[in-house]
Amino acid sequence: MINASLQHFCNRILAAGTIGLEDVRELGRTVLPDGLTCRDEADMLFGLDRAVQAADPAFADWLVAAVVDFAVWGERPTGHIDADTAHWLAASLGCGRGPTATGARIAVEVVREAETNDAVLIGFALKANRARAGGDEAVEEILAYAIAA
Repeated sequence: MINASLQHFCNRILAAGTIGLEDVRELGRTVLPDGLTCRDEADMLFGLDRAVQAADPAFADWLVAAVVDFAVWGERPTGHIDADTAHWLAASLGCGRGPTATGARIAVEVVREAETNDAVLIGFALKANRARAGGDEAVEEILAYAIAA
């Protein structure tokens, strides 16, 4: 269930059309001080990332860290990305059109942080980052490590 303050925050940001540094600070301090607590909150913020073109880079940094913490350490089994979580992340980040730059980064960071990963998320992260970075060798190296682990 989405908390009302997150809904209000997202509505305000959409109306403004921009996410500033103060908005990111408010998100972390007041709106979601304990981070993400459910997939619906993450999905709402993925939509915000997609909808708002003018965002302070701190928003992407906050969102990546929050999703990694939630998906890897908040979901069960802790530290592992199972098939259900992998499918949710790939579908939500991809949104039928492919991930944003932040979404592609989230996929790689989740794969990097987790002890084990489902092949769906690894494949999604590889494809998303190849398309965005033209085959960035560092990303491929990280993901190859995750596959071997």
